[in-house]
Amino acid sequence: MANLKSLAKETAIYGLSSIVGRFLNYLLVPLYTAKLSAASGGYGVITNVYALTALMMVLLTYGMETGFFRFANKEGLQPTRVYSTVLISVFATSLLFLLLVLGGLDSVAAFMGYADHPEYIGIMAAVVALDAFQSIPFAWLRYQKKALKFAGLKLLFIVMNIGLNLLYFLLLPSLYESHPEWVASFYNPGVGVGYVFGINLVCTASITVLLWPELTGFRYRFDYRLWRQILAYSFPILILGLAGILNQTADKIIFPFVYDGPEQAARAQLGIYGAASKIAMIMAMLIQAFRYAYEPFVFGKAAERDNRDTYAQAMKYFVIFALMAFLAVMFYMDLLRYIIAPAYWEGLRVVPIVMVAEIFMGIYFNLSFWYKLTDQTRYGAWFSLTGCALIVLLNFLLVPHYGYMACAWAGVAGYGVCMLLSYFIGQRKYPIRYDLRCMGRYASLAIVLYFLSTLVPSEWDIFLRLAINTLLMGLFVAYTVKHDFPLSRLPIVGRWFR
Repeated sequence: MANLKSLAKETAIYGLSSIVGRFLNYLLVPLYTAKLSAASGGYGVITNVYALTALMMVLLTYGMETGFFRFANKEGLQPTRVYSTVLISVFATSLLFLLLVLGGLDSVAAFMGYADHPEYIGIMAAVVALDAFQSIPFAWLRYQKKALKFAGLKLLFIVMNIGLNLLYFLLLPSLYESHPEWVASFYNPGVGVGYVFGINLVCTASITVLLWPELTGFRYRFDYRLWRQILAYSFPILILGLAGILNQTADKIIFPFVYDGPEQAARAQLGIYGAASKIAMIMAMLIQAFRYAYEPFVFGKAAERDNRDTYAQAMKYFVIFALMAFLAVMFYMDLLRYIIAPAYWEGLRVVPIVMVAEIFMGIYFNLSFWYKLTDQTRYGAWFSLTGCALIVLLNFLLVPHYGYMACAWAGVAGYGVCMLLSYFIGQRKYPIRYDLRCMGRYASLAIVLYFLSTLVPSEWDIFLRLAINTLLMGLFVAYTVKHDFPLSRLPIVGRWFR
């Protein structure tokens, strides 16, 4: 129980930075959807470019973050030597990537469909190179249990990003209309979407400077033999990560090429899908917060006595809170839809589908530790590749006929296959007694409550609908409190139950 309390505490800190940060980032969604019309496809450009950079981020970290945690916790190895070796490796490959992209920028931009704006690709290449390098100092902070500094820097990036976006998309355009001669030297309305990428570069570079204490104070040493061991361990994780990120971004990368319509219409539809999917990202916040705390927690406990019961409990609680997040989003969609402009509301039908895919992904992440702890990461690579191949295939086959709805269902299919493969093979290789009956009850209850909420007529008063949905949410919470979080366990109220 002490282990779970420690995990919960760190998850709360990481979760605060992730959830609050993502919530603040939601300010950018209504801003972009209001300033970039759905028909223009501007938000589609943002969705497409950020999907590409997410893919490159995985390539440039090539599993070294997880490799660092694995080897830093091994007996007989100095954590600083592991850190130094991994840091030098990622720095060298990130620098090489940036030089190659900038050296052939026009060709790369034309291949990606941005021949008219190669600066988008150049700026984001610098961003992703810095992000990849930063991932190792951030991993060092997690290893040292400096969750507060980790969270603080992540939040600072988001605050800076939001502030500059408000400046360049609200304040300066207003000033330009009334006093163009004053602001023309540092604001040009023709740049448009380009400011999104430029602001990202400024903020990322600033955080890199603030990580200076994590880049000094130790002896830099590249241990080639150690590096080869880490690389051998991490390479299957790279394949796993590539497949995993493609599971999340392949639809947004493929969509403009397979959509049955002109390029402008494809970007417009992609923008609608990308904006609506942002509402489902509450589930991604929960998974990310859990991952930040759970990964060092699992590897740190691996050398101790068998903790399989602890892992099983962590899975159960994850499923409970994931289902709670799903219901909260769906029950309060009448309010959450205002995160995006009304022109994008037609895409809201993908939200429950995308959230189910995110739940499957979270469960798959929880299941993945059996092959990481047993150094059989090749299984994770095969699972993720299988899911990725299914997602890509379904996108190519179905997007021309069903548009972005095919993207959402392909995600459910891909993550569902990964989850099932990892569970059944994992039970043979590293059996853990998960409480499937309990998790099944929660899933069944969530499904029933969700479908009950869909029976409420949409023409009813919004406050009445919200009241009914709040009652349904209360039923789920009450069931949870009764069966897994009884109030009698709380010190403050426990005496009333004695």
